[in-house]
Formats: sequence, structure tokens, C-alpha cells
Amino acid sequence: MAKKKPKVPSTTIARNKKAHHDYHIETKFEAGMVLTGWEVKSLRAGKAQLTDSHVFMKKGEAWLLNAHFTPLTSACTHVIAEPTRMRKLLLNKKEIGKINSAMNQAGHSCVALALYWKNNLVKCEIALVKGKKEYDKRATEKERDWNRQKQRIVRDNVK
Repeated sequence: MAKKKPKVPSTTIARNKKAHHDYHIETKFEAGMVLTGWEVKSLRAGKAQLTDSHVFMKKGEAWLLNAHFTPLTSACTHVIAEPTRMRKLLLNKKEIGKINSAMNQAGHSCVALALYWKNNLVKCEIALVKGKKEYDKRATEKERDWNRQKQRIVRDNVK
């Protein structure tokens, strides 16, 4: 009898599902984040949202805007928690240059796709994206529905 592998806990903290629906994802980057203590505690509890977050450049640095980290009630009381503050992203100069040049092109922007743990560090997966038109969104939805139907047909016919 084969041994079952132990389940590895998921390292993903939060995903931006809306980004996959609204944008064509072109290039992905992994960035570190500068966080305060209460934010790390909040992330350990899984209290983060990336729905409307995006990346912008300021003085040659990348910043994450509109990422919402809900403060814990049991966290430090003498620190005033600001859930949607700007957070600095840690990237190489080459990566910053690529992102900056792509964002200067028409129709391109940069959004956060996911937050996850890598060893004991919080990493942010960001991507250069181009906005989808309404008909692209409908085509993607039809394709996803058709793939689900195919899986159902195969599953029902195998039995």
C-alpha cells in the first residue's frame, strides 16, 4: 500500500481574483514588502485583501497602494493602525526599470496578484497587466464554462 504524503499547509495569504478577470497578465515579479509588526500579525491571521490594490512608482521606488490589512483587536494598542497605508515593495533596479518603462506605455499598469509566505518572509506577486475589453471578459467566461462542461461530460462517461 502506498504511503500518503503529509499535507503541506498553503502559504498563500491573499489572492486578487478580480485581477485575472479584469486584465491580461503579461509579466510577473516577486517583491518583498516593508511591513510593521501589527501588519505581520494580521497577515498571520489571514486578514488581508488585495481587490483594488495597484503598484505605482515614486522616485524610482515601487509602492503598493490600496491593499487592506485589517488590524487585529489583540494587537498593540499604543500604535495607531492604518489599514490602507502605502507599503514599499522591495525590487531590484532592473525589475523597477522594466516595470517603470512598461507602465509608461499606454494601457499598461501594475497590480498585486497575491501575498504569500516564503520561509518567514512575506512576498507580493505583482504583474504587468493590460486591461481587458468587455468582449474579452465574456469570451474568457464562455471558455471557462465550456471547460467545466467538458470535465463533467468526461467524468460522467468514465463511470
